[in-house]
Amino acid sequence: MPVNRNALIRFRTIDACLKNRQRRWTLEDLIDACSETLYEYEGIDKGVSRRTVQMDIQLMRSDKLGYNAPIVVLEKKFYTYEDPEYSITNIPLTDQDLGKLTEVVEILRQFKGFSHFQELSGMVQRLENKIDAAKTNQEPVIDFEKNENLKGLEHIDALYQTILKKRPVELCYQSFKARSANTFVFHPYCLKEYRNRWFVLGVKKRNTPILNLALDRIVSIGECPAKYAPATDFNISSFFHDVVGVSVNQDGKTEKVLLHADHETAPYIATKPIHHSQNVEERLTTGVVFSLQVQLNFELEREILGFGNRIKILAPEKLKRRIRDILGEALDQYQFEFNRGSLQNQINKLIYKGSSVLHHVFRKRDVNAISAKLHMYLKSRPAEDAYAVRNLLQELPELKPLLFNTNLTAILKEINPDLFLTKAIYFDKTPESNWYVTWHQDIVIHVKEKIETEGFTAWTKKNGEHDVCPPEQILKDTVTVRIHLDDADESNGALKIVPGSHQKKLSDDAIALITQNSIPHVCEAKACSIHLMKPLVLHASSKATSPKHRRVIHLEFNAQELPNGLEWAERLAISAPQA
Repeated sequence: MPVNRNALIRFRTIDACLKNRQRRWTLEDLIDACSETLYEYEGIDKGVSRRTVQMDIQLMRSDKLGYNAPIVVLEKKFYTYEDPEYSITNIPLTDQDLGKLTEVVEILRQFKGFSHFQELSGMVQRLENKIDAAKTNQEPVIDFEKNENLKGLEHIDALYQTILKKRPVELCYQSFKARSANTFVFHPYCLKEYRNRWFVLGVKKRNTPILNLALDRIVSIGECPAKYAPATDFNISSFFHDVVGVSVNQDGKTEKVLLHADHETAPYIATKPIHHSQNVEERLTTGVVFSLQVQLNFELEREILGFGNRIKILAPEKLKRRIRDILGEALDQYQFEFNRGSLQNQINKLIYKGSSVLHHVFRKRDVNAISAKLHMYLKSRPAEDAYAVRNLLQELPELKPLLFNTNLTAILKEINPDLFLTKAIYFDKTPESNWYVTWHQDIVIHVKEKIETEGFTAWTKKNGEHDVCPPEQILKDTVTVRIHLDDADESNGALKIVPGSHQKKLSDDAIALITQNSIPHVCEAKACSIHLMKPLVLHASSKATSPKHRRVIHLEFNAQELPNGLEWAERLAISAPQA
């Protein structure tokens, strides 16, 4: 039942009297005490009637207010509490009270980042403690999305205060793409929250585009003596009007997005629109077509991808293509996953047979990126030089992070953690450049300069580069990695080997004898795979009989430094890829 302010004052006064057991309280005493308190607090000078106090005592005794006060009358005259420890301020909260207070606490906790609520935060904490002490097994009936470990929340209040006081700040900021932090003057206009992440919008100086900075990438905030540049025509509602999320292209135009949702998903999109511009365009037997008038941005893509195969983009074509590519790359990561469990078995095959093919070392997107860089480079070369590139990583150093991905680096470390690159070549077998390679062993290494050294023979020089045949042990320690950018099979000249022929350097007669009396093995390899090989294993390749390309990047590795001042011409350390 509702209780007015005067009644609460009377209840508290009666409670204070009955708790005071140093005095015996008659009904007249309680009436006088209530009258004096009402006059003191409310200025009411007409007093309190006998009937009013009697009704107050009756209410306090009942459970209508939840008090159930144990008020007794001694000697038919004096009022007191039967339980000397009782007070209406100590009564337990009802289940309904606890439920409502728990919900309120959860709501209030959302504001804990602001100094305006610091005092309230303490009150909330005390209230939480009170609730926890009072309730037994009651669970909260409302839960808000929150991320307690989110970075940047400590900056909310500082920015909030500067926005209110219209002051610029000196901001130290480092985006995810930046190698180091950058410090600049920033004029903040407003704070924006999206999916539990906070952003601050403002400008670096007057008449410059609005910047949207994530609080979790702010390193520090300092005071700034510069004059504040107030917003002139900035309005937060209109700024985000045409986007899903927070990524805004201030010069960008909106586009009509059409998406088809199946019948199971359509109600979810209809009841929780992706954007306020959402409309139903058409109802089909297969589902519902919705339209959005928005800018195309990252958050829109993420929202669409969140529905998985339940929706399909119909327009515009560039968004449709973008979503298709992303889903294709995602499938690539699962469908073409490198199996590290069998890595040691493959290394054992390399040791004993001299050859091993490992599938799915690269993703399709990796191979596409490598191919694109090679294509751009080869466009600038004469047509006759477009099928092979020596000193590949010296010519195209930007290929290194693409080639030495996590999988390849792990494979090389497993073979020998001390390996380093000694040679890198690219070649492409095509109908225009179709050659036959007879049976041979790779017995030549590439060095910086000629220094006559024992065991190093058959020196040659081509295009200013020195090649030499090293001692056999150096060749035995060499590991070759052939990265396949295309599928390789017999039709386009896949490599053939004689397994187990890598134990020593062979003479021409021995090579002829072995190959004439052995059954060669065709090393078929799919694009994105690698062929591990020992350079002394006998190998050859036939001319291609199909118009398919067979693009290969040939890498050689060793762990030995050369003697007598000789140096590997293309020596390059293997570094782990950046996260």
